[in-house]
Amino acid sequence: MNALTLNLPPVLVLTDEQFYQLCQVNRDLRIERTATGELIIMPPTGGETGNRNIEIAFQLQAWSRKSNLGIAFDSSTCFKLPNGAERSPDASWVKRERWDNLNQQQKQKFPPLCPDFVLELRSQTDSLKALQEKMQEYIDNGVRLGWLIDPKTQQVEIYRVGQAVEILQNPETLSGEDVLPGFILNLKPIFGSI
Repeated sequence: MNALTLNLPPVLVLTDEQFYQLCQVNRDLRIERTATGELIIMPPTGGETGNRNIEIAFQLQAWSRKSNLGIAFDSSTCFKLPNGAERSPDASWVKRERWDNLNQQQKQKFPPLCPDFVLELRSQTDSLKALQEKMQEYIDNGVRLGWLIDPKTQQVEIYRVGQAVEILQNPETLSGEDVLPGFILNLKPIFGSI
C-alpha cells in the first residue's frame, strides 16, 4: 500500500493546533503535512522494515545516550520545519543545546525545529523520488547530515549541506562525521536477511 495524499488547501487550512489534534485523535495513522498544507497518510510498515527501523533506532539511541550530546528520536516523532512542513523521519537526532532551548510545550507537541540529523529507510512501497525530495527538504530546512538507506538495492545516499549527494553501494558502516561524532551505524543487520 502506498502513501495517500489529501489535498486540503484552499478548501480547508488547518492551524498547527488543529493538525496536532488531528494526529492525536488518529494515533494509529502516521500523518505528515507538506509545506503547502497537503496531508500525507503513510501506511504501517511491514515486519522487515519494522525490524530494520528498530535496529537503526537502537544503534542511534545507544550512541546518543553514551555521548550525551543530544537527543535521539524514533519514527513516531513529528517535527515542525521552518518551511511549515511537519515531517516524521524514520530516525533523527537534535543537538542538546537546540533541544534545551525549546519550552516544555514545544517539546511535548511537534518540536518547531529541523533535526541536525535525519535518516529515512526506504520500504518496499516507498517512492525513491519522493524520499529524495523529502531528504532535500530536510537539508533546505537545516539538517546538517542525512542518510537515505535503501535495503533492497543496498544503496545509501548521503546528504550534506552545500554538497552534492554522495551515493554508496553496499557499505558496511556509515560514519556520523562531525554531526554525530563517534557514531558508526552498522549496516550489516539492515542489509542482511531477517
